[in-house]
Amino acid sequence: MKWKTQIHNLKSYQPGKTMDDVKEQFNLDKVVKLASNENPFGCSPAVKEYLADHALSHAIYPDGYAKELREGTARFLGVEPGQLLFGNGSDEVIEIIARALLSSETNTVMAVPTFPQYKHNALVEGAEIREIPLKGDGTHDLDAMLSAIDADTSVVWLCSPNNPTGEYIRKSELVAFLDAVPQHVLVVLDEAYYEYVVAGDYYQSIDLLPHYPQLLITRTFSKAYGLAGFRVGYGVASTEVIGKLEPIREPFNNNALGQGAALAALADQAFIEKCKEENRRGLQQYYDFCEEKGLKYFPSQANFILIDFGVSGDEVFQFLMSKGYIVRSGEALGIPNTVRVTVGSAEQNDEVISRMKEFLGARLTQ
Repeated sequence: MKWKTQIHNLKSYQPGKTMDDVKEQFNLDKVVKLASNENPFGCSPAVKEYLADHALSHAIYPDGYAKELREGTARFLGVEPGQLLFGNGSDEVIEIIARALLSSETNTVMAVPTFPQYKHNALVEGAEIREIPLKGDGTHDLDAMLSAIDADTSVVWLCSPNNPTGEYIRKSELVAFLDAVPQHVLVVLDEAYYEYVVAGDYYQSIDLLPHYPQLLITRTFSKAYGLAGFRVGYGVASTEVIGKLEPIREPFNNNALGQGAALAALADQAFIEKCKEENRRGLQQYYDFCEEKGLKYFPSQANFILIDFGVSGDEVFQFLMSKGYIVRSGEALGIPNTVRVTVGSAEQNDEVISRMKEFLGARLTQ
């Protein structure tokens, strides 16, 4: 078979162990998953009401245009419905962008480490990948990224807040970057964790769209909205950009329940504000722990924190998993000696922090 040469060594996504797997492996009654940046408080009660009240015919295709969700999201954002592209999670929006713009004749610029799907999709399309290391404080090196752009650059990926560091791009830096990027380059601003941001110098990216036609923003209902299982994300850009991307989208890529659940979730912003407040309190629990134990960490604007334990992240990961707490090792994320921990409920945070202290204590006695 004539496989693309660039996929010969491509690895498939490796999901972490399920909670049931960990229970069975370590003979545990309780397991807490804090590895995938999901919302520990679930979704809005409005979503549960929607699901209870809507018995849909499973033999009928969903609305391929997601008209109600499209119009509701457009009203919420203050944009035109034609400025929105919906995907099976924002992952699919990223894939659509890569299919539309990347090839063996183009290059793409991104930070490292960052969300791995940018690189994965670029590899599939055979594009040259130009990775620019983050600064020491975990932020994008925008000057170096700008210097990496040339006439063959097609897409630049910015993740703010960045996964896995939780750091963000300041408004003044973003505007200066957009002012300098050539018009032939699409700048994708991934805001998967937008709803958790509290920084005063964060930008309102939607307000930037009229001024920068080469800007596309991606967001998701998987994180703060607590709908990861429904797989609904979207991109927002000019109608011209969306008009080029829309034909690549699969006809029925958003399921009917996901569309309705996302629209119900969007209407309950009080739930989002509550989750944001709980998240800030949870992050403070980890900050206090790190300060007490002298551990390095990145202040986060997302719903996770990256902590440097000074030993292999795999070792910390294995210890915590054996105690019933699933986190993400930084070894797999490109930052050795760290683990990324999703902020859970206050109780969950206290529990995993207690286990982290147990790990540190055991290391001291060795």
